[in-house]
Parts: sequence; structure tokens; C-alpha cells
Amino acid sequence: MADIKIAAIMRAGAYSPNHIGNDAAILNAVTEQLRKRGCEVNIYSEEQFINGSVKEDVIVNMCRERRSIDLLQKLEEEGRLVINSGHGIENCTRERMTRILMGHNIPYPDSLMVDTDEVVKGKLVKAGFSRCWIKRGDFHAMHKEDVSYVRHPEEAQEVLQEYFLRGIKRAVINKHLVGDLIKFYGVSGSRFFYWFYPFDEGHSKYGHEAINGKSQGLEFDKDKMREICQNASDVLDVKIYGGDCIISPDGDIRIIDFNDWPSFAPCRDAAAPHIAKYILSEIKKR
Repeated sequence: MADIKIAAIMRAGAYSPNHIGNDAAILNAVTEQLRKRGCEVNIYSEEQFINGSVKEDVIVNMCRERRSIDLLQKLEEEGRLVINSGHGIENCTRERMTRILMGHNIPYPDSLMVDTDEVVKGKLVKAGFSRCWIKRGDFHAMHKEDVSYVRHPEEAQEVLQEYFLRGIKRAVINKHLVGDLIKFYGVSGSRFFYWFYPFDEGHSKYGHEAINGKSQGLEFDKDKMREICQNASDVLDVKIYGGDCIISPDGDIRIIDFNDWPSFAPCRDAAAPHIAKYILSEIKKR
């Protein structure tokens, strides 16, 4: 496979809040696995990619910059192999993700999608929302304030106003779900799937895990959770993925977040060979 040349594009630091090292580590681990299998892999920054430095026909990437996503989509349409797809990365922006998951009946919290300058207190009361999560709808989260937990409609209105003043025009409001918070990682079509309780393990990006708190060990169908996550991977077109879900006291499973190529921090060594195998299988399909 020495004739296979692959570009590996790192994620810009602005889109790795509190996880710059972990994001770099998983891409480096996958690169090492690909090189062991005889591939030539060159690593680039997002800035180098945007500036036209990447000539390879196969692109594996952790991109999040808007310009990077546009360029990935253009290169895909021209025939290059891109993993994850630029279209899939865009599908993980909050409002788009919400519409796709709900439109395909993937279990997801009751949600409203709103302009940040509109009055929403009445809508929230009518929808039965009290505690809820407000998330910027236009793009991936870059700051802690891009995902906000609120306890009542009045507080929700205040947070939306703050979003508006920050220049964020659209927001998604998810109804808060009571239950165990689980973080998961997967590679589409492979045997690899890993999940754990992030609060119990002290794993956090912004500290929001404390809202649901320590897990209760609620019973749920593990195979069903994996099936739900694979279905989300399919409809979002994100093949190397991670995210979060809530297990209700009744054992219901709902995805609350889905991410393109996360850090795989607690399972990096186990995940890297599976990611590399997936990439090589996609190359062979061409």
C-alpha cells in the first residue's frame, strides 16, 4: 500500500476547547496505524489545508473551520475520498443535526429551534419546558457559553438575549432529560463501540456533566444503544463518531449530542486500529 498517499488534517485549536492534546493524539495514533499498513501519510494543519497545501487524493480530517468544511465538500464533489465527509461535519452543527435526527425518528429530546431575538417564554411554557438546554444552532460549540443549562423560561429568555448580543442568530432549545448521562464512541460498520459514564470517570469538557451527576446504573439495552448510534451515524453521514445520550429511569435511550471525529480519549489505543481499518476499507471500495 506504499502507493496510497493520505493527507491527515488536524483540528484547529479553537475547535478543540480543553481537548487540543487529545484531538491531536487520536489523529496521530490513526496516522501511525496507517503507516504500519504501508500508507504514506502527511499531516497538515487546517490553515495549510485552507491555503491549498493538500494535494493527496485521500483526506482524513478533524476539520471544523467553516472554510475547511466548504473546501472538503468541494473536493468530495471533484472525486476525492474525504473521511469524515464535509457534508457529515456540517450535519453535526446543532440545528441541522436536530432537524436530521428528529426527521429520521432517531430518539432525541423534545426541541425548539428559534431566533435568538424572539420572545420564547410562552413557547416554552406551552411545550412544557422548564429545565432545558440552550445551544447555538449555527455551528459547533467553541466556548462553554455555547451550551447553556437553564432552570426556567425566564432564564432561557435571558440566555437567548446573550446569544443575540454575541452575534449568534439561531439556537436550539432541548428539553432537559433526567437520567444517566453516557458518552459513546464508534466507528461505522466496525466491531468497535465504547461507552462510559463521564461524570463518574471525571471526564469533562465544560463541566456540564455535573447537571445529571453520578450515574445510578440504570438498566438499558446496550445493543439498542449501539443500533441507535449506528442509525445516527448513517443519517448524518458521520462514520467516525462520538456523542452523548441519556438513559431514562425507564431505560429509554435518547441521543443528546453527536460529534464528528471526537478525541476518543478514554479508548484511543483501542479505537485507532479500527479507524485505520475503516479508512483502508473505504479506499479499497474505490
